[in-house]
Amino acid sequence: MADEEDFAALLAASEAGRPPHVRIREGEVVRGRIVAIGPETAFVAVGAKAEAVIDVADLRDPASGAVTVAVGDEIEATVTDDGRRSGSVVLRRTLGRGGAAELERAAAHGLAVEGVVTGQNKGGYDVQVAGVRAFCPGSQIDVRRGDPASYVGQRLRFRVTRVDAGGRNVVVSRRALLEAEQAAEAARTWERLHVGAVVRGRVTSLRDFGAFVDLGGVEGLIHLSELGYARAAHPSEVLAVGQEVEAQVVRLEPAEGGRGRVSLSLRALAPDPWATAAERIPVGTSVRGTVRRLESFGAFVEIAPGLDGLVHVSKLALDKRVAHPRQVVAVGDTVEVTVVAIDPEKRRLGLSMVEAARRARDVAEETERQETAATVGRLAEGARSLGTLGDLLARSRKPR
Repeated sequence: MADEEDFAALLAASEAGRPPHVRIREGEVVRGRIVAIGPETAFVAVGAKAEAVIDVADLRDPASGAVTVAVGDEIEATVTDDGRRSGSVVLRRTLGRGGAAELERAAAHGLAVEGVVTGQNKGGYDVQVAGVRAFCPGSQIDVRRGDPASYVGQRLRFRVTRVDAGGRNVVVSRRALLEAEQAAEAARTWERLHVGAVVRGRVTSLRDFGAFVDLGGVEGLIHLSELGYARAAHPSEVLAVGQEVEAQVVRLEPAEGGRGRVSLSLRALAPDPWATAAERIPVGTSVRGTVRRLESFGAFVEIAPGLDGLVHVSKLALDKRVAHPRQVVAVGDTVEVTVVAIDPEKRRLGLSMVEAARRARDVAEETERQETAATVGRLAEGARSLGTLGDLLARSRKPR
């Protein structure tokens, strides 16, 4: 009895803390949380004291037939019965059977309908939906049209835009449904976007200036300069259409209608090459690099992705006055350089192309010096074996 009293008290307290009941109206789009899933019916909590039912068939994937939600997930659906007819609040996401009357109800409430694309005609597609032959204009079959013939035979979801003549003239649009779904998804995506957020998305297209990524109803741009520390002439050198990527939001420009600008960066998530540059390439290290840019004061050479150094004009050639770097190198040349200065904090790298030449000259001079010394030594040894000049004269006077 005590346990029952405690439960009753908790229930009363819970009920007291709930907001007042708001009546759900037929045709209203509501958002609720799935609390139970049975063999044929699922129960959805849609308000303070309201619980609605929805057919499990309405929660299945049209292609695979698998249930796409679980207990605890939130869904959006349309109220097709507010309880006055059946005694329960009934939700629907998709209509598929029931003839013209159901299609008229779907058009009135903005409900989706399932249909099979049975053929292609001059202006669009024939669609069999709810036992009725409908027409989908070619421009309304998709947001971005693919191969026109690829839609034939597919079971897809549509929005009914017109029902005339008792169901003999039905027009449907898949594009309108997709755009509405994208708008809802975009609104949810914008809620979680903020500068610094790490997001995942799929590459949708590549342009000369960067790559577009779908973040879920919102498209972001990774500029060419933000693809990484390595230089890329085109985004295709780094990414491919359809590739899943993880990027960081570096700038947001929201706009009305959800079509704001989102700037993304792969580079922001990559290790900074300058952080370990001093350890990897200390002063005195000789490396090979690629000439990337020429200026009147010197040549910029990339020695690693994200690491560019300057070869001053005075360090381009040994024992030769250079008026402009183009007298010695050209963009794209591979050259050997020596690190002569490095400042990771200022991200500056001093390089020289004369150190290797100077070392080669010093080695050649040392080799020549050693060879000269060896030659002199051999001559001196030969002179000692012959004796003095007097010995030579004395030997020359001896009778033979």
